[in-house]
Amino acid sequence: MTSIGFASSYIAPTGSPIRELFPYLSRPGMISFAGGYPSPSLFDAEGLQAAAQRALADPAGSLQYGATEGTPALRQAIAQLCGARGIACDAPDVLITTGSQQAFDLLVRIFIEPGAPVYVETPAYPAAIQALRLAQARIHEVPVDAEGLDVDRLRHQLETAAPADRPKLLYTVPNFSNPSGTLMTASRRQALVQLALRYGFLIIEDDPYGELHFGEQAPPPVYAAGQAAGKDNPVLYLSSLSKTVAPGLRVGWMLAPPEILRRCTVAKQVTDLCTSPLAQAVALQYLAGGRYAPTVERARAEYGRRLQALTQSLRAEAGDGLSFVEPKGGMFLWAACAPEVDASRLFQAAVDGGVVYVPGAAFYPGEAKATAMRLSYATPTVDEIKEGARRLGWAMRQ
Repeated sequence: MTSIGFASSYIAPTGSPIRELFPYLSRPGMISFAGGYPSPSLFDAEGLQAAAQRALADPAGSLQYGATEGTPALRQAIAQLCGARGIACDAPDVLITTGSQQAFDLLVRIFIEPGAPVYVETPAYPAAIQALRLAQARIHEVPVDAEGLDVDRLRHQLETAAPADRPKLLYTVPNFSNPSGTLMTASRRQALVQLALRYGFLIIEDDPYGELHFGEQAPPPVYAAGQAAGKDNPVLYLSSLSKTVAPGLRVGWMLAPPEILRRCTVAKQVTDLCTSPLAQAVALQYLAGGRYAPTVERARAEYGRRLQALTQSLRAEAGDGLSFVEPKGGMFLWAACAPEVDASRLFQAAVDGGVVYVPGAAFYPGEAKATAMRLSYATPTVDEIKEGARRLGWAMRQ
């Protein structure tokens, strides 16, 4: 189409492997465990509508261009929200972003040049892998087990790596991660911070799911462990309102030192100038309106109920054909097929049977774990979950 030529990263770019499953979702009667979307039934439309009306009462503040860093009032409100999670911060520590995915992209832009090493917990969030590939980073995998990122394995990798292969950045989702659903222990969080201080890398802590626990609260963020270390905090904290309020707001944030926030602000100025002032105003009014906490509590109860329906149904329908560790929060179940199940044929059999999931290959930057799958229980109803598990069990028996 053009003789000018594309940038090297975009000559043959790979799109989102999850969004490529969308054509299957339009099939009549298809039950989807594939999307990572929150349930629309949990959106507080009434509360958001009232927040929007209050936001629009100040048209100059909600409809005009705004500061790239975010509105001061929302930055302060987010600092208070982080305080409830165990993080000590103030408004100047906060950069408002268009979702936490933009925050990650900004960090990649300011830190990563082609060939730079980055460590990523695996299985990993596909959009993070995609961003790093487009930046031409060298991605090194750090495995995850039932207690989150395997810090002992990371320590061994760092000890044996050549200096040129040690990372500038390490990416982790310690709370109910996408896709594995694991929760990193408090001791591992502290050990991870010590490794970052010893070997001189920054930890990107992505925390969109931490408030969606189904019982005992998650340990304090890795960022808090970094603050408690008594030295320069090596942790950069990302989060958003997408999974707790509504993804349509596209309101996320980053906590980082001033020299990093300043460079991310410059990078953001050339992408979207500022996160939508209207969305920020609605988010601020919503947080100020006192409806955030009960909305999150409803989500915890409902997602916990849906997870229970999924695990019970899978045990009944799939038996020993699937193994998994039941998550303690979040939106995802990571399961592995038994050796006798032909995972390469299972996906098509499942689609033919009217149920779709995300094959495990989507979550690895290198050699994929072919027998794994991610099942999201957030969007389908309990009845749909039970029927979807029945269909998946049928597909496995084929």
